[in-house]
Amino acid sequence: MESLIRYLSGTKFEVSSRGHKLICDQPASNGGADEGMTPPELLLASLATCAGFYAVQYLKTRSLETQGLEVRVTAEKAAQPARLGKFRIEIRGVHVEGRHREAILRAVESCLVHNTLLNAPQIELALEEASA
Repeated sequence: MESLIRYLSGTKFEVSSRGHKLICDQPASNGGADEGMTPPELLLASLATCAGFYAVQYLKTRSLETQGLEVRVTAEKAAQPARLGKFRIEIRGVHVEGRHREAILRAVESCLVHNTLLNAPQIELALEEASA
C-alpha cells in the first residue's frame, strides 16, 4: 500500500493513492482554508470506513439488511505526546437479533485499521533530498 501527498499551498495537501485523490487541509482556526479534512479526521474516516466494511460483510454473508448502516467514530485528544487517546466506534442504523449484535462487534474488531491502532506498528522515518 502507498499514499503520496503533494504540498499545494498554505496548509493544504493533495493525497493520492491508486489514482484516487483527496484534499487534506486545516480549519481556518488553525491557519488553513478548510478545504478538506484534517489528518486526524482522515484517521477517523479510515477507522469508520474499515469498521463499516467489516460490518457490511458480516450482514451480507448472513443475508441481513445493510440499508441504513452508519458508523460514527469519535476520538478524544490526549497529551504527552500529543495524540488521539481514546476512540469510540458506534455501529448504527441496522436492526438485528440479539445473537447478531455481539457478532457484528466481533467482526468489526477484525478491521485492519482497528488492529493497527491496537498494535503499534513500526514507523520508519527517512528524509530524501530533492533531485536536481
